[in-house]
Amino acid sequence: MIMNEDVKKGIIFNRGNKNEAYAQYFTGQSYLNGLIAPNKEVNVSVGNVTFEPGCRNNWHIHHDGYQLLLVTGGEGLYQEEGQPARLLKPGDTVTTHDGIKHWHGATPNSWFSHISITAGTPEWLEPVSDEQFQEAFKEGKDEK
Repeated sequence: MIMNEDVKKGIIFNRGNKNEAYAQYFTGQSYLNGLIAPNKEVNVSVGNVTFEPGCRNNWHIHHDGYQLLLVTGGEGLYQEEGQPARLLKPGDTVTTHDGIKHWHGATPNSWFSHISITAGTPEWLEPVSDEQFQEAFKEGKDEK
């Protein structure tokens, strides 16, 4: 059950269970609450993803689709290959187009939660190195 205090903190949906299905594609601990699974009528998946501080996913690409992120809590980072990182806060949105290499996750000292709306097939790539992560955090802070 969600309490009023949780809503104030940006917790709209339960964080779900440890994200064991995709753990190999994450550095750190994440949680996944699948909200809508793709089916014959709806070709997207919708999930609430929560990252512990410093957790991030690997670089990845969505083929024949896209990914939309709706930030609901905490503070996170998003970066496309060759672009500076963005600092994300509740209310921010991200549109990742087909074929764009990117990653996202929590800042080093904040948990982070977003709703992910995804179509297509993900291709999981290499982890984001600690050096890349620290540089992204610096870029994200400087951007705001």
